[in-house]
Amino acid sequence: MRLRNNFFGFKFIRTYNKQSLFIKYMSISLIIVFFSFFVLGTILTIVITNYWTNEKIITLENRADSVGNFLVEKILSNSPMDSSATYYIDSDDMDTIQRTLELFARDTDTDIFVTKTNGEAFIIQSNEGIFYEGIVSMPEIVNDTLMTGAYSGVGKLGGIYKSDRFIVARPLDYKQGRLEGTIGVIIVTASGRDITSFTDMILRIFILSAVASLALSVFAISIFSYNMVKPLKQMAKAAKQFGKGDFSVRVKQTTNDEMGELAVAFNNMAESLASSETIRKSFVANVSHELKTPMTTIAGFIDGILDGTIAPEKHNYYLHIVSDEVKRLSRLVHSMLDLSRIDNGELKINYNRFDLLTILVTTVITYEQELDKRNIEVRGLDSISPKFVYGDKDLIHQVVYNLIENAVKFTDEGGYIEFDIKENSEVTMFKIKNSGQGIKKEELSLVFDRFYKTDKSRSKDKKGLGLGLYLVRSIIHLHGGEIKADSVYGEYTAFEFSIPKKQDRKNI
Repeated sequence: MRLRNNFFGFKFIRTYNKQSLFIKYMSISLIIVFFSFFVLGTILTIVITNYWTNEKIITLENRADSVGNFLVEKILSNSPMDSSATYYIDSDDMDTIQRTLELFARDTDTDIFVTKTNGEAFIIQSNEGIFYEGIVSMPEIVNDTLMTGAYSGVGKLGGIYKSDRFIVARPLDYKQGRLEGTIGVIIVTASGRDITSFTDMILRIFILSAVASLALSVFAISIFSYNMVKPLKQMAKAAKQFGKGDFSVRVKQTTNDEMGELAVAFNNMAESLASSETIRKSFVANVSHELKTPMTTIAGFIDGILDGTIAPEKHNYYLHIVSDEVKRLSRLVHSMLDLSRIDNGELKINYNRFDLLTILVTTVITYEQELDKRNIEVRGLDSISPKFVYGDKDLIHQVVYNLIENAVKFTDEGGYIEFDIKENSEVTMFKIKNSGQGIKKEELSLVFDRFYKTDKSRSKDKKGLGLGLYLVRSIIHLHGGEIKADSVYGEYTAFEFSIPKKQDRKNI
């Protein structure tokens, strides 16, 4: 069952038990954004509350010190202390204290309690102008204040208030002559409504801002997610086409970020797959052709010998032809096996020290009759000194053989083949150059591809498989070397490979 939704104008399809990448990315992003806002709001509330509370406590402490200094001064001026620290306040001074505390309480929106050292309050002044005397006792907070010298916090003041208030308490200490002591304790409280109101206001502003930011984030994330997922959907669609054998589909590169790099890599993969498919088809066609031709020849001549069509005196001649075709099939199978071993990484290098000149000379000798028959001049052999290299002797021999075979095949009548071997401190270089038609410039980069033939008509390369130069390059690369081709069309063709002198000798 499928549900089609529309999210900010973008249509998407969600299948049960198979959420799209767009939905997953959107969900995760929104959860992260919401959680971030929640954490930010919580931290903001705690920081503001703590800051405001500390500021309020400091303000109350300053006010308590001011009122305490006033009370101590008033009491001491009216009632000098004796050794028993007794004191009294007459009615006139009480009126003065009352008015002063009343003004102070109203201006600062606080309640003021003045207690004796036993905790009994003898002056209470609220910010509403209500004056109490001797009706409240709070021994616990008084004892804490007398013991520690100060008290500050938040609470209900021993149940006097129904809700929490900010509380600050200071001892009323006096010093008169050589006498000093504590008259009592002053307690100043303030409501927490202003902090609550301020915090609520901050939270409302934050929530409104968060909602607006969240809506904007949802819109931005939805656009970003859609644009990010879109090329992935295109790639998925293209991959389905690849599965059907259509390698022509490409993904548009719209950005220069990682997604753009992925699109480029995907298109390169598509090019590679298309090329591989072309090579595969070419491989099947070439192998089919290369197998069909000698097998047809072999079957025809053998049937002619068996049914008497071919005269007995010509049996030997045609059996030699059959033998050549069998050898051709053997070379094809051998090349295919080498090709498979190279592609699978199974071809191992058995390093030995050998003379490259010896391999060159023995290979040239095998083509002596063909060279003499076509009047091809061999140059450079007499000026080359022995050059010893480390490598797989059999594989390097195959490289040299293939290059010479290729040169002999395409050298013009009466032309030349030139050899050169030189070295430096790092590599040994082998070069072979032959006169002839040469290779066109646009085909030089293709000569090392498998099954590629510059002679499309097969007039000169009737028995070639198009694998020789591919195997040559693969073998040289396995030795850590390089090979390159050079040609001037209508004049010459040259191949040069190099073998490093420092090799991994684990297999020697």
